[in-house]
Amino acid sequence: MEWFNELPDDVATVYHNIFRRRDVRREFSGEVIDRDMLMRVLEAAHAAPSVGLTQPWDFHIVQDPARLAEFAQHVGQCRDDFAAKLDGERKDTFNPIRIEGIEAAGTGIVVTYDPTRGGTNILGRDTIADTGLMSVALAIQNLWLAATAEGIGMGWVSFYKEEFLADFIGVEAPVRPVGWLCLGPVTHLAKERDLEAFGWRKGLPLDAVVHWDIADSVAND
Repeated sequence: MEWFNELPDDVATVYHNIFRRRDVRREFSGEVIDRDMLMRVLEAAHAAPSVGLTQPWDFHIVQDPARLAEFAQHVGQCRDDFAAKLDGERKDTFNPIRIEGIEAAGTGIVVTYDPTRGGTNILGRDTIADTGLMSVALAIQNLWLAATAEGIGMGWVSFYKEEFLADFIGVEAPVRPVGWLCLGPVTHLAKERDLEAFGWRKGLPLDAVVHWDIADSVAND
């Protein structure tokens, strides 16, 4: 990325954290994140844009080792269930991949979505209901980038049954958990994404996912 070196320092810092962000599994140091730092990254998450300014997220913090171990056991069973569906070479590729760092991180953040927040007529959500869920995803991305800037690792755990996690943190429908985020100090951030390093999948180049409008394409010929 030759253009990176041409950016002003403050702009380059933003891009630097975007590109060095990783879904952390194996690099947690075993320490627990400092409370002040935890609240800083949560404040960054809470500053995310949301449809109709509903801020439909909540952050449930889990740090008790017994509770972390209980959820890790559930995730381990879900991992085994997934592995049982794989055949041959694909199963061999998956087996060494670590899919969670729940206990090593020392802190779990369950981010939930409340579709009732803001009332029944939400500005911007009338025709696309998923904009509420998208808002929660934006909060998670804010948290991830803030954590990366702080030198903190984050991993998104999605190997769980939603009804189990909802009961685990004590929320009821229509509120739903969107993800369990492992958050904690790390020894380092990996240079390569785990799923690429283990050969599960390669990322797509930018050109493969950018589609120019036909009129724009003709105008630029």
